[in-house]
Amino acid sequence: MNHKLGSNTALFFRLHNYVAEQKLRDRTVWQPRMGFGDPEKMKAGLAAVADQCDFGRSGTITLDAYTRVGDFETPLNSLRSGVALNGYPIVSHDMETTNEVVSPARINGIPVQIRHGTSKPQAIFARMAELGLEATEGGPISYCLPYGRLPLAEAVAAWEDSCKLMANRIEHGHIESFGGCMMGQLCAPSILVAINIIEALFFLQHGVSTASLSYAQGTSDAQDKGAIAALRRLAKEYLPFGTWHIVFYMYMGVFPKTPEGASRLIYDAACLAVRSGCERVIVKTISEAIQIPTIEQNIYALKLSASAERKYGQEPLTDREKEHYEEVYMEAKSMVDAVLNESADLGKAIINCFRTGVLDVPYCLHLDNRGQTRTYIDGDGCLRWADRGALPLNRSVSYIGRHKQLSSSEFLNMLDYKASLYDLRASQVRPDCHA
Repeated sequence: MNHKLGSNTALFFRLHNYVAEQKLRDRTVWQPRMGFGDPEKMKAGLAAVADQCDFGRSGTITLDAYTRVGDFETPLNSLRSGVALNGYPIVSHDMETTNEVVSPARINGIPVQIRHGTSKPQAIFARMAELGLEATEGGPISYCLPYGRLPLAEAVAAWEDSCKLMANRIEHGHIESFGGCMMGQLCAPSILVAINIIEALFFLQHGVSTASLSYAQGTSDAQDKGAIAALRRLAKEYLPFGTWHIVFYMYMGVFPKTPEGASRLIYDAACLAVRSGCERVIVKTISEAIQIPTIEQNIYALKLSASAERKYGQEPLTDREKEHYEEVYMEAKSMVDAVLNESADLGKAIINCFRTGVLDVPYCLHLDNRGQTRTYIDGDGCLRWADRGALPLNRSVSYIGRHKQLSSSEFLNMLDYKASLYDLRASQVRPDCHA
């Protein structure tokens, strides 16, 4: 039976519509990565975000590690024993409790997105439908390969079921592809862009109304700005008009340890997102390297980030950024087309293309990933292909390939590249803004 929610129930939770409305006001939507197991604390966190009326913002409920693996009993036992969780157990808590948790967002008219990291999310989607929450994140690739050992075919089947559940029971359902954040760092931009387009097409094929496309900040602003432009162009070419927007993630790799270095990275990332025209931004905090952020740290980061809008607007590409744009566009398009040519059934196409190496995520150890691709950071701070494996890339692309095995020290230096850079600058120039 179709139990699709009425429009009034989901009115305050339509993330995609809210983002579009903010875009018309030239406002970016700033969103924390917030999740607490205790309902009162989670409610307080959403209330604190909702109270920030000076800029566009979205609430987040990030789920706990037990819920992510389908354990719905341990979370409540842990909370009763006074053990804190690293997120909110939305399936474990009863409906009345969670409706109270989201009430500050409902009253203030801001959306709430459920973030979870689950390769088999059917129970989470079902609970979202019961609560009238319509926005989440993930995907059959991006929530499978980096996170565990579940076979890709099982993840694809689980996400097909979940998308169909959303289509049947949630009006205006929205999924954000996590494809732009594969492995957190060290993935060449073109593979991130391609996975986004593929997952968005997968969601729409199975009845989901709208999707967002993610892109995680890399090691070069010029390369990132070009890649975001390429992602936007491909979205216009492959996705129906009005069904998508772009969300930018502040650096997802090793974060600076000093508050000064972290603050500078947060502000610089916010400026890059605004200059690139991203509609929504996932905001990191100064404590990313050491602990789960507090409510106060999340609000500080939101204010610091939103201050970038007072100084910057969307900017055209420079000549250097255009070079990256063309390279990323050409590579990502070749991967997307290869998947679409594999099968009209995108689930089958995804599975087959990972088996043959047409899709291959660098440094990913999942058994269904061939693991033949490698990247490195060049002298300009850009991520380049060290080995492209069997990716369907044009051999004339200028920056493909040292075809050299990285040493362990080189790899570790790559992992620490951004954190070391910003911690080194920490005692020098501070952010020219006030949170």
